[in-house]
Amino acid sequence: MNIVRLWTGALASAVVAALVAIVGYMVVDRLLEIPVVTPAWNWVGNTPMTTIAVHAAAAALIAAALLQLLTWTTPQPQTFFNWIATLATAVAALWPFAVDATTESRVGSGVIYLVVGLTIVSLTNGVASSARTS
Repeated sequence: MNIVRLWTGALASAVVAALVAIVGYMVVDRLLEIPVVTPAWNWVGNTPMTTIAVHAAAAALIAAALLQLLTWTTPQPQTFFNWIATLATAVAALWPFAVDATTESRVGSGVIYLVVGLTIVSLTNGVASSARTS
C-alpha cells in the first residue's frame, strides 16, 4: 500500500467530510430551523457547526488509520474495515436518539451523522483502492 497516497487521500476525505457536515448543519439548523444535537463537549469551538465539522474531519482521519492498521494486521482488511466503519456510522446516526431532544432534532441530527459516515466510508474505500494500485 502506498502510504503517502493513503494519507493524502485521507486528508482530502477529511476536508470533504467536514464540508458535508457543514452543509448538513446549514440545511437542518438554518434552512429547516431544527436544532442539531451535538456532543456536550465542544472542545474544538463554541459553535455546533464547528464541532460537527471538526469531528467529521477527525472521523475521516481515524478511518484511514484504522484501514492502515487493518491492512498491516488482518486478513481481508477491507471487509473488516467496512463492517467496523458501517457499524460506527450506525452508532453515530443513532446517538441523537439517546439524548434529550425533540424528535425533529434527533432525526435531523441522525441524518447528518448518517450522511457524513457514509461519505467517510465511501471515500476511504476509494482512497484505499487507489493506494493499493499505485
